[in-house]
Amino acid sequence: MKRAWTLLTVFPAAAALLAACGAGTLDQGEGSDSDSASAVEQLRVQVEQELPHDVTAFTQGLEFLGDTLYEGTGLNGESRITAGPAGAEPEVRKDLPDELFGEGITVTESRVWQLTWTSGIAIERDPDTLEERRRVSYDGEGWGLCDQGGDRDERLVMSNGSATLTFRDPETFDVTGSVEVTEDGEPLDQLNELECVGGVDGDVYANLWHSDGIVRIDPDSGHVTARIDASGLLTDAEAADADVLNGIAAYPDSDQFLITGKLWPKMFRVTFVPA
Repeated sequence: MKRAWTLLTVFPAAAALLAACGAGTLDQGEGSDSDSASAVEQLRVQVEQELPHDVTAFTQGLEFLGDTLYEGTGLNGESRITAGPAGAEPEVRKDLPDELFGEGITVTESRVWQLTWTSGIAIERDPDTLEERRRVSYDGEGWGLCDQGGDRDERLVMSNGSATLTFRDPETFDVTGSVEVTEDGEPLDQLNELECVGGVDGDVYANLWHSDGIVRIDPDSGHVTARIDASGLLTDAEAADADVLNGIAAYPDSDQFLITGKLWPKMFRVTFVPA
């Protein structure tokens, strides 16, 4: 029932995606095709380690703060956020109300933000206890979220399934700008879970919904600078009961990443290497 229910729930988002892809005015990152990156680097995942993953977790957000892995999950009545060591039982868990479908999360030194899919609500939480502090409203859908820094003068990056990334103040959640993501001069939509690497001068990695692809994005220009092939991680038997690839977290002080998917039995510690 969960798999069937999930499909019925996800496909109504298609109309919203079409509207989102054509809507909005960009505050930065506009430019002609001649300004686009000359080449998109082609990478693949090299598996360094396999870790167990909660097979009931419909993963929407994944992020490290130090040695603690935070994970946000979706589905009405099953959405939650957890924190604990990667590959082990969570040490802290908070469930969302049944009416809220959890989406992407991000963690700063002082707060956790958790998105919801269609409710237009972002929840601020305590990073230690995961207790809810407050809720703020936003327009449109919530998909992925990551933090470029964590201080007042830096920014969050948010996706909504379209080709637009929206920048938000990490304290107030107010919109501070946006950029259209392009690959070879063409808008690239269905940007899902996000991971920010390298602070305000760094890159944004994005899962592409319904694919085994991850892209690396220059968030200032919006240009895709690399495409990562993450196919073939699960066996055929494991993939039969799993949903799409979703969830990417950079290991602190490392060039490695932890990736997983919705209802996946495993997580993978990987390095991105030339294809």
